[in-house]
Order: sequence, then structure tokens, then C-alpha cells
Amino acid sequence: MSRLVIDLLRPYRGWVVIVFVTLLIQIGTSLAAPWPLKLVIDDALGNHHLPHWLEWAHEYAGFGKHTLGVALFAGVATLAIAIVGAIAGYFDNYYTTSVGQWVANDLRLRIYEHLHRLSLRYYDHAKIGALVSTITNDVSTIQDFASSSTLDIIIDLLTILFMVGLMWWMDWDFTLIAIAFTPVLLVFVFHFKRAVKEATRAVRIRQSGVLSIVQSGLGSMRVTKAFGRQDLELAHLEAASQATVAAALRARKIKSLMSPVVSIVVAFCTAIVLWKGTSLIIAGTMTAGALTVYLAYLKQFFKPVKDLASMTSAVAQTAVALERIQTILSADEVIKERPGAIDPGRVKGAVRFDRVSFGYDRDSPVLHEVSFAIKPGQMVGIVGPTGSGKSTVLSLLPRFYDPWLGRVLIDGVDVADYKVAALRARIGFVLQDAMLFRGTVRENIAYGRPEATEDEIIAAAKVANAHEFISRMTLGYDSPVGERGETLSGGQRQRIAIARAVIRNSPILVLDEPTASLDTESEHLVIEALRRLMKGRTVIMIAHRLSTLVDADKIIVLKDGVVVEEGTHAALIARGGAFAELHRIQYQPAPRISDAA
Repeated sequence: MSRLVIDLLRPYRGWVVIVFVTLLIQIGTSLAAPWPLKLVIDDALGNHHLPHWLEWAHEYAGFGKHTLGVALFAGVATLAIAIVGAIAGYFDNYYTTSVGQWVANDLRLRIYEHLHRLSLRYYDHAKIGALVSTITNDVSTIQDFASSSTLDIIIDLLTILFMVGLMWWMDWDFTLIAIAFTPVLLVFVFHFKRAVKEATRAVRIRQSGVLSIVQSGLGSMRVTKAFGRQDLELAHLEAASQATVAAALRARKIKSLMSPVVSIVVAFCTAIVLWKGTSLIIAGTMTAGALTVYLAYLKQFFKPVKDLASMTSAVAQTAVALERIQTILSADEVIKERPGAIDPGRVKGAVRFDRVSFGYDRDSPVLHEVSFAIKPGQMVGIVGPTGSGKSTVLSLLPRFYDPWLGRVLIDGVDVADYKVAALRARIGFVLQDAMLFRGTVRENIAYGRPEATEDEIIAAAKVANAHEFISRMTLGYDSPVGERGETLSGGQRQRIAIARAVIRNSPILVLDEPTASLDTESEHLVIEALRRLMKGRTVIMIAHRLSTLVDADKIIVLKDGVVVEEGTHAALIARGGAFAELHRIQYQPAPRISDAA
């Protein structure tokens, strides 16, 4: 974590130096602040003349040596110290806040970039709510700490160091009495910090749970309303929220113990100093002004000690935030490129699976030595019952996952030998759930190729049978599509997804049940668009409706993760095997609802 913090601060080391210099100036002004009062008590009111070590103030600045002259000098010195401290405070606050903001920005981008680099295997187990919480809440915690608490901690530590040194110079044995209880206090704070950290970690976990429930509930609002289960969703949130409150109160119970303990120790030390200092004044070994300075220093000494103790909560929260961030950044589930990976260049589109075995969990393999070959330009269907591994096959082609055993080849080259980004650029996708992003129709069509021209976007929309309905929209291609494209129908979303694949112009096209959830009219328009899109490309299509595969060059039948049949539609029907059984089930007359009743 230290390396992470150093890496984040390195680009802003110039600002950090400015902050450090201004910190030293602030510490100097805080150390100098009590001395004008000592001048007034000991020299203006006591000796009634300017001390010898301030003769320069009379010679060069014209201050009188009498009582009022000393008082005037003390007043001017107080104002000068305050002005210098205020200017230094302005610069350190500005640059510290700047560092905090930019560090948070860099950290947020670094986490998000790393999340995009992780393979889909990571997201099979990750909780999205926890990830969102880390990018928002944990980064904000670090930003707040860097912008305020870090500055305070550095000031407090250096103030304690300089304060003890100055107090030691004034009276070393008196200083030993004054700070005798400090080690005990520090040991208490150290052990206290562990408890606060554990309590804070529990709060963060509960907060992530609340965020996950809210995110899931808002994302499934249509289903919730359709089934009238708002009460159930509210109960889920209420339980998670109450657990968060309980964890937060446990943490607060621990944190609340710190301040009174420190206050008692500070009061005890101050009482000893008052008693001992008074006896020294009576004995004539200390002046009232010196005791005043000493008490001011003692107060300033214990203030940072008390502040540091009270900051254990902020430190613990930041430590937990850093741990959670480091957990994400250290995740190594990344699809790695081999040394010397090559660019596929112009791909013909030959695809071959060579004895491929794979599973999402080591104990539950999904594919067992799957082998098949697809020639360039062929249209191949993949069918099979639910859970047979159809979508898994398509996920291995662009290296969303890597197989346990065997090889996946494009144009005779193992896909693991290609550069990942270049490989995926050669594969176009039209999926069952046409995911659209917040933005305009134009931005969604050009998502895979942002540099596309207006003419290319319109041409792609026409190929996808989308131009007509887009033109009828209020703002045309500049119309917003809403969150996940919710303002559009399923067929409209699917046609925009097809236009997105058209404009990418990839030689290999992957279709994952693109018409499964569409009505008859929308299905007709989408199939017509797909036929235009498939021309001259290698097409691999998962189809629920077997009629869409009548013209396929080959159909591969999967069952329990094994290829059990392959051939044309007519040949497989004639064979009377697994495909024929799927065909019979799909096209047999459906039982009537009235019969079931």
C-alpha cells in the first residue's frame, strides 16, 4: 500500500514540496506565537524595558525600550506572526486540496482501467455493488484524508517534535514531568487503532451490501412492480440498512472512548505543570512569562497528541479504503498476451476448436474435448439444450476466457498468439440482450468505431433496417436512448446493435440468439438485416428457433458439453438424432391452456 501511495503522489511531488515548506512555516509561527505574551508579562510589566536580545528592534525599527515600546513590539510581532501563518496556511490548504483532488482522479481512473483489463472470470464472482462502493466511497475517503487529515497529521507530528525540543531547551527536567504520560497515551492509541480499523472494515462491508441491494432493486424495477413485490425489496434493504446502522454504532462506540481518555490525561499533565510551575516561580527559578509560554507549549503539545488520537478513525477508514482498493488492483485475473503476440492482420475467417475443455469452476467442467472446424465465409449454427455450453463456446473465441485444455484457432493460429485488442476487433457481436449505453443513437451505432463518419453511420443503420425508425425519432440520430436503451423497443435495440456490428465490419460475426426475445414483426426485420450483415463473413450463430438455421452451411449440436452431431439442417433431420429430437419438440403442437386447466 505504501508503494501505491508513493506512485500516486509522484506526479505531484512539486506541489508536495510546496506543502512541506508551508508546513514548516506554519510550525514556526505556532512556536513563535506565545513569545510576544512572554515579552509583555516578563519585560513590559516586569522589567519595564526591552530585553537585550531584541536591541535590534530599537536600532533598526525604532521601537522604544520602555514599557509601551515593548508592548508595541509584542503587538506588531503577534500581527506579523499571524499574517505569515495565514499566508502559509492559504498555500498549504490550496495545494493539499489540489493534490487530494488529482490523486483521487488518478486513483479512480486507475481502478476503472484495471477493472476493464480483468477477464470475465473475475466478474463471475465479484459483487458489482462492492466495486462501485470502492470506486466512489473508498476513493472519496482517500481524497478527504489526503486533502485534510494528511496535512493535519504532518503538522501535528512535526509540531510535537519541535515543541518537545523547545521545551527541553527551556527546562529539560520540567519537560520530563510534563510529558511523562505521553508514552502510555501513545500505547493506548496504538491498540485503540486496531479496534477502530476492524469496526470500520465491518461498516464498509455492510455499506457495500446496501449499495448492491439498491443497484439490483433499481435495475429490476419493472419486474418488481409487475409482481407487486416492493415490500420484499424494501425488506431486503431494511435488513441490510439496519445491519449497517448496527455496525456503524459499534464503530462509534469504540471511537467515542478515545476523546475522554485523552482529555483526562491532558488535564492531569496540565495540573502537574501548574503545581510544579507555581512552586518554581515562588522559588525564583522560573518567571511567570516562562510558565505562560510553557503552558502554551504544553497545550500546543497535547493538542496534536489529542488530534492524532482522534484521527485514528480517519486513519482506520483510510487504511480500510486502501486495502479494498489494493485488493482490486492486485487482482490478477487478466487475459495475458504472450510475449511476441502478433496482429491478426487481414483475417479470412477460418475457425477451429481443437479438443477444447473448459469450465467456470474447476469442479464443474462445461466443455469436454470439443472439436469442430468452420471454413471462411460459412454460416454455422450451434444448438443444444439449456446448459450444453453454447454461449461458452462463443466466449472462448474472442478470449473472454482461456480454455483449460486444447486450442481455439483462427486462420490456423492459436488465438492466444494474437494481440487481444486486435483479435476482438476482428469479431463482431450481436447478442440476445442488445446492450445500449447512455447516449445518443449515433454514439451507440459508432461505439465500436468512434471515428465513423455520418454517412457510414447512416449506411449501417439502413443495412440494419434501423434508419426508418431512427428518422422518425424527434432528434433523429441525436436522440438519447436512455439507460440501457429503455426508451426503445426490443426490436429497435436489436437493430441498433446490428448497425453497431455492421459499422465495425469484422470478418467474423458472432450471433447469440439475436431473435429469441422478439415478436414476429421485429424478428422478420432483424433477420432481414442479419442476412445483409452476414454476406461475405464467417458467421457463428446460436439459435433457439431452429427455423433460422435452415440455410446454415453446418449445424453443430452440443449436449452436456460434448459435440454429439454436426451437419446440414436436412441431413440432421434425416439422421433422426439429437437435432431431430430438438426439432420435434419445438414444432410439435403446443398443449392448449384450456386442456391444462
